[in-house]
Amino acid sequence: MDNIKLLVCDDDNNICELLRLYLVKEGYSVVLAQSGTEALSLFHKERPDMVLLDIMMPGMDGWQVCREIRKTSDCPIIMITAKGETFDKVLGLELGADDYIVKPFDTKEVVARIKAVLRRAQVQTGGSDVKEVSYENLTVNLTNYELRIKGKLVDAPPKELELLYHLASNPGKVYTRNQLLDEVWGFDYFGDSRTIDVHIKRLREKLDGVSDKWDLKTVWGVGYKFEVLG
Repeated sequence: MDNIKLLVCDDDNNICELLRLYLVKEGYSVVLAQSGTEALSLFHKERPDMVLLDIMMPGMDGWQVCREIRKTSDCPIIMITAKGETFDKVLGLELGADDYIVKPFDTKEVVARIKAVLRRAQVQTGGSDVKEVSYENLTVNLTNYELRIKGKLVDAPPKELELLYHLASNPGKVYTRNQLLDEVWGFDYFGDSRTIDVHIKRLREKLDGVSDKWDLKTVWGVGYKFEVLG
């Protein structure tokens, strides 16, 4: 595990040192930052395998850092903050964060979350086979994290792509919101099921009118499915 490097960013030095102590004990290499600007600079310099990112920081906040990282990288990001409102959780996930931990936290939980997110990232990137599913006017490539609509590349956050890929890879199968949280976000993601609704809404905005051969359907009282219409 000594080859796995974590970037920890929090403006509270005590929290940084506490996390560094526990994470080094777990065998990780740890780089610390105490501002968003410093975190972004170290991210490009150190190329960490994961970022633990506080939201409330002076200058460049965690939202901005997450946005900047997602412009060039799919590196796993766990948001760490004192804010626990659903809005903040959903916003972080929409921006491409992989998980969300609220202060005060248990260090054992942080370590467990890190291991789980890293496992999911390794599963997604492991193997040489191209992960791609295609329908009329739609291609979702999870190897390169690309969404193409009518042949044109369309920007989409990683979790939107993963959700669409999961549904489109299993056409006709109905998923509950909790199943999608389990299978796309991971069983250890303690999120609000409304997160799924937000991501589906954004996907529908992108896919509106693209084809009459398939559709992203709501199964009322159950959940969602990707339906092939013929």
